[in-house]
Amino acid sequence: MKGGVHTSQRHDSALKHVTGQAVYIDDMPEPAGTLHAALVLSPVAHGRLKKLDVPRGQGIVAVLGPGDIPGKNDVAAVGTDEPLFAFDRVSYAGQPLALVVATTLDAARHAAERATIEIDEEPAILDIETALAAKAYVQAPQTLLRGDPDAAMKSAPHKLSAEFSVGGQEHFYLEGQIAFALPGEDGDIVVHSSTQHPTEVQHICARLLGCDFNRVTTMVRRLGGGFGGKESNASWVAGAAALAANHTGKPVKLRLPREIDMIATGKRHPFLYRYTVGFDGDGRVLALDAMLAADAGWSLDLTPGVVARALTHTDNAYWIPHFRAVGYACKTHKQSNTAFRGFGGPQGVVVMEDALDRIALQLGRDPSEVRALNFYSDTGDETPYGQKVDENHLPRIWAEVKRDSDYTRRRAEIDAFNKTSPMLKRGLALFPLKFGISFNIPHMNQAGALVHIYSDGSIRLNHGGTEMGQGLFIKVAQVVAEVFKVDIDRIRPSATSTAEVPNTSPTAASTGSDLNGWAAYAAADTLKQRMIAFAAQHFGAAESEIEFADNTVRIAKPGSNQVVSFNELAKLCYLGRVPLSSTGYYKTPKIHWDGAKMKGRPFFYFAFGAAAVEVAIDALSGESRVLRADLVQDCGTSLNPAIDLGQIEGAFVQGQGWLTCEELWWDKQGRLKTAGPSTYKIPGSRDAPAIFNVKMLDNAPSKEATIFRSKAVGEPPLMLATAVWTALKDAIAATGDGKTPVRLDAPATPERILAAIETVQTRLPR
Repeated sequence: MKGGVHTSQRHDSALKHVTGQAVYIDDMPEPAGTLHAALVLSPVAHGRLKKLDVPRGQGIVAVLGPGDIPGKNDVAAVGTDEPLFAFDRVSYAGQPLALVVATTLDAARHAAERATIEIDEEPAILDIETALAAKAYVQAPQTLLRGDPDAAMKSAPHKLSAEFSVGGQEHFYLEGQIAFALPGEDGDIVVHSSTQHPTEVQHICARLLGCDFNRVTTMVRRLGGGFGGKESNASWVAGAAALAANHTGKPVKLRLPREIDMIATGKRHPFLYRYTVGFDGDGRVLALDAMLAADAGWSLDLTPGVVARALTHTDNAYWIPHFRAVGYACKTHKQSNTAFRGFGGPQGVVVMEDALDRIALQLGRDPSEVRALNFYSDTGDETPYGQKVDENHLPRIWAEVKRDSDYTRRRAEIDAFNKTSPMLKRGLALFPLKFGISFNIPHMNQAGALVHIYSDGSIRLNHGGTEMGQGLFIKVAQVVAEVFKVDIDRIRPSATSTAEVPNTSPTAASTGSDLNGWAAYAAADTLKQRMIAFAAQHFGAAESEIEFADNTVRIAKPGSNQVVSFNELAKLCYLGRVPLSSTGYYKTPKIHWDGAKMKGRPFFYFAFGAAAVEVAIDALSGESRVLRADLVQDCGTSLNPAIDLGQIEGAFVQGQGWLTCEELWWDKQGRLKTAGPSTYKIPGSRDAPAIFNVKMLDNAPSKEATIFRSKAVGEPPLMLATAVWTALKDAIAATGDGKTPVRLDAPATPERILAAIETVQTRLPR
């Protein structure tokens, strides 16, 4: 057979991607009478809406506002009170006020741009500091506590305090937010949506229309990228299109141009940190007391989960006996921030990395030694929330990345270079990672699948996961191919549809393969057992004598060894009236979580990794470059090594962009000014490390019963880019005496690097 698990297989849409044949929603043929929609957005951040008037020129079919919603004007993914269209108050610049529906796209956008909007402006909260001072939160603060950090801090031989911040990040998916809604009979509606969460699209559309879920079918063949930006934001875009289709009785397409997309949709949460850490003379951490304040934006959205995951990853890879982390979800008059690859994990792990760098500087020790000293043991230490750290591969990964990167030699070489180079400075850093895999809301850890075998032996596969370029469809197809021992080209994945697999969880939290792979396995194995039972009866053999292998089925009876093709057996099963269609279901075992106490086992397992990164900075301009990166990532036994290597590389560069060049900037009126590629800089090919060594940890099958002992790969490698940030701080420290702690807020733009250099140098003795 060709294409089972643990083999490198080409992405199922790879050729279509590079040739332009892959069909996205905007490529779909438009039925006669299709209408086009455009959003009218608030130009101010906060105030009372007094007047909205949209010119009704040629081609305008409808202008829809809150009064035109037959159901409930609420598109909240979590909680309530997140209106699709603002009713009387606006809460951020870019908030949808109305939807223009027209016969052409140009007519719709022309009318939306010329709307007359009158708003009585009110003071706006535009930063975390102001929100903290006003105690403006979208939810009550959350606290994760272990031991007695106050007492431990008082008795600690050493302690230090620090503050820093990290910014948000635009998802910048290549395919913008888009939905195409087609009305059917009896109030039914089909919505083609570029979404990571088809079921939520179904629910939001039904809520707006005031109908049962079964009236709405969400269809998703592929997304042109998501990264979390299409987990909740895609739902309200689809809801607006469905509302227009329901109102007009015509197909309606709503696609957001890049500028509107960036202005109207949420980002990665920015965070502000303040912490105190107590430690001994060797650098062993005794206590941590940390505040993590997230900019939630104007509404709840997915902030509760993001803050909770940040808190549960503040420990990162380190045993901290006395621990307190308090998470604040600050309400500001900005876009409602949302899921982004890592979902709070990246914003959590940076706390201890900053602390350990400062500890090493204060004690005059190598930061890599201080980090290793504080690792969780491999004997089952517990996290602050009470989960044992089992199957800890980090010591082995750490040794490999130090060896492969030639860390010791290069450390000495870089130190020598920095002593003789006045303007160019180099930095080197190591970063370890422990990342929990599962949704931190237990009920979301479930999945369904549907598998058909046709009488010619071809197989159709459907499951609740969405394909957004990450290779989920090919991985799950490999699982089914492995079950039946048939070539991968016999498996045909089909578009995700709420009409085929209901009640799906989002394709997020790095769980796509874990959940949908097991669900597909369950469906396929049910069919396989039916075929085995039939073959045993048909050929007069015991079930134990039926073996699937290499596109064939062998009947190994004593004295004979009959072989039929898989296709032949499928035909025989059909003739024998054996049902060749089955659903499959999976729910992640062992997990549980008490959100009030912040205790439990929120994660099925941990994925580990490490990175060694070398950077260079120009102390005159503040420009920086990543010269080399060596990564080792724990993927268990990879389902598809080629796909996983691509995920590791892409995640690292995306994380590098978050920490170095992707700067979001609002003016004093709360208007996002970095609303396109001319002002918002994502990493390009020249930003990737010139030397980029990536490997997966060998001989590390998952101890837990993951699908074919693989591990998730979507999110964890993004955090390996934290080594870029710590390496930049190492280089900046070299512009001074090498002993002065560095505050480097992210993204580490040239301006921030120059500011950090100036601060370091002004602290030098004169």
